[in-house]
Amino acid sequence: MNARDLIDRLAAGERLDRDQWARLLAAYEEPAVFDHLAREAGAVRQKIFGRQVFLRGLIELTNYCQNDCFYCGLRRGNRRARRYRLSRPEALDCGRAGYELGLRTLVIQGGEDPAYTGPRLVELVAALRADFPDCAITLSCGELEEDIYRQLAAAGADRYLLRHETASPEHYAALHPPEMSFDRRRRCLFTLKDLGFQVGAGFMVGSPGQTFGTLAEDFIFLKELNPQMVGVGPFIPHPQTPLGGHPPGRIDLTLFIVGLIRLLLPRALLPATTALATLEPQSRERALEIGANVLMPNISPLAAREKYEIYAGKAHQGEEAAEGLSHLRARLAALGFETPVSRGDYPLQ
Repeated sequence: MNARDLIDRLAAGERLDRDQWARLLAAYEEPAVFDHLAREAGAVRQKIFGRQVFLRGLIELTNYCQNDCFYCGLRRGNRRARRYRLSRPEALDCGRAGYELGLRTLVIQGGEDPAYTGPRLVELVAALRADFPDCAITLSCGELEEDIYRQLAAAGADRYLLRHETASPEHYAALHPPEMSFDRRRRCLFTLKDLGFQVGAGFMVGSPGQTFGTLAEDFIFLKELNPQMVGVGPFIPHPQTPLGGHPPGRIDLTLFIVGLIRLLLPRALLPATTALATLEPQSRERALEIGANVLMPNISPLAAREKYEIYAGKAHQGEEAAEGLSHLRARLAALGFETPVSRGDYPLQ
């Protein structure tokens, strides 16, 4: 069975095994295969979402992190990082700015900051829910205890993003210190689903040690988890990390994977990530054409954006930010995309 046949099987809702996934991924550089996937994935997105692109306002809450992941510039071992925490009033001001721009999902993202992983985070969510009752509140604050997740849900959080990074335990161990494990990450994701969150998973493309085999395990895990959101972007090295000397991930492979996820999880909310735009601004539009349907302009204070450096050169101005939102909307409209003032919820049917 060739790669185009495997794409057709995916489009028909059939499952692929590990070897089939690996063979399909290995064909990403074949123009006829890539074009066939782009047509199929674009058609699925068109059928379910039309040309709608949902905009989320990204608030980077804190760049303190208790973890020491080998790829992330926020790692606790990075002594050159300029640390900050937004106060609750500052975060609420960001939310107001986003709301005035027509954003109806607020994404609160931060490192696993001990000062913001308990009551303080719960209180912020409650304040955001009170001030913006018609907005979706999405959190991306790492691995927390089940009781904290439960409190966050009760306070008004709707969604939770927690990239699994890789579904291979061996690969996970190569990217993280010994105190972290894929088993715990997996438990957190399924706990979040059990608590009623709309859940987001995802991974870096091209991280050191990744193979078509480990990527195959990611797709098998995504099918099992069935998340409502999936974020994938190319690995971009940060010089103040143990993996800083490795090359970045391939844009073409990342786009291929976005298309495959659209076929695997047709109703998923898939961002065209900032990492893609950082390596090649035009790749954002290419991701939308191959199945992505979410963009997350940054509405954090400018001084914070400059310090939230999870990888080198992270785009945080222009069309990746609140200041460029009108220009972004105009560009998308010229390409035939709509940007509704909407929460952009996961479609149940």
